[in-house]
Order: sequence, then C-alpha cells, then structure tokens
Amino acid sequence: MDTRREKTELRTVDVAVLAKAPLAGQAKTRLAALLGPHGAARAHRQMVLRALCTVRQAGMVPQLWCTPSTDHRFFSALRRTQALACWTQVQGDIGARMHAAFAEQALRSARPMLLIGTDCPVLDANHLREVARRLLAGDEAVFTPAEDGGYVLVGLRRPTPALFERIDWGGEQVMSQTLNRLTQLGLRHSQMPTLWDVDRPADWLRWQTLQSACGQRDQPNRA
Repeated sequence: MDTRREKTELRTVDVAVLAKAPLAGQAKTRLAALLGPHGAARAHRQMVLRALCTVRQAGMVPQLWCTPSTDHRFFSALRRTQALACWTQVQGDIGARMHAAFAEQALRSARPMLLIGTDCPVLDANHLREVARRLLAGDEAVFTPAEDGGYVLVGLRRPTPALFERIDWGGEQVMSQTLNRLTQLGLRHSQMPTLWDVDRPADWLRWQTLQSACGQRDQPNRA
C-alpha cells in the first residue's frame, strides 16, 4: 500500500485511551510497595504520557477517557498543551467503561476504534498500526492478549456490548472468555502477539531492565 495513502487511512481509525488521574494512593497501588504511593503515582503519570505518545507515533489521534473526571489538573494540562479531546469514564466495571467509550464514539462516527489502557509500555506504534490495518481489512475485532490472562488492547469495527458482559474482569480467564464470546457471536476476529502489563513491583523492574538495555530509564523517586 502507498505510504501516503496508508497514513491517511490510519487516521480514519479512532483511538481511545482509558486513564486514571495520577493520584497518590489511588494510581498503581500495587507498585507502592516498591516506589511508595507518590512514586507509584508518578510512574502512572509517565505511562499515561507514553501511551499518548505511542498513539501519535502511530500516526493516529488519541482521545482520553478519564477517571475520576476530566477536571483533574493533569488532564486539564493535557487538554491545554496537547489539544486532547477528553471525556469522563462512566461508572461501573472495566467492561462497562470500555463499552461506553465504544458506544459514545459510535454516536460521532462509524469508524473503527482501538481502545487501550496505560499499563502496557511495551505496546508500540507498529503494533497499533497493525491492529488498525486488520480492522480496515475486514476484521470485526482484534485483541492483544496479556500475559496475565487479560488483554491490553481491543479494536472493534462497531460497538459490541456482548463482548463486555458477564466477563470475570481481573481474573485469568478474561481473554479465554472473550474468545468464546467472539465465537458465539460469529465475529471475524484475530489476535496480536501477547504483551505484558506493568502492575506489580516485578513488572516495574522488568520494564526498567528493558529500558536500561535501550539506554533509557524511568525513575520516579520513592516518596
């Protein structure tokens, strides 16, 4: 495909980024044992910024879905400095919040959409572009599994509420239950290679080791 044409087509795929405000004691709480509550919040802030940067590197435009609300100063600063479109996530479990983002975007356009969180810093621009290509080529759903049994990305051509209902969120069966649901619905789907989230101290150390190997390192000081 012509590079210029592909860049144009990729911009027809929306990207929603679900993010918490970087509040000490509420963001990345499982990292607090290693980094302290303020260090964990700073680590989370870094991962939010990285996720937004990755979307832009892919040639797409991020839309930020915020919790607890768009009023937090971090989100206000992003709106001002990055001209980001920001919305507040609905109440409910992660399935309800993901479906609400797909449903709300569908009211504005009929374009495919990718949805990611901010916990997977190894997710890169090439990965996002490949998921977008698959959706544009006809896949109705594309998932990127996570090592813990969940997933770090979902791409859909249209909102599909059944994919987010009666799933054991937070458990090891999330991806397998979702695959069963995809089969039941008869949706054309595909999977990307499995990636991993940064949730626990061991994950953070794994990420820092990878960064060191690349000559980079995130170092939120322990509070």
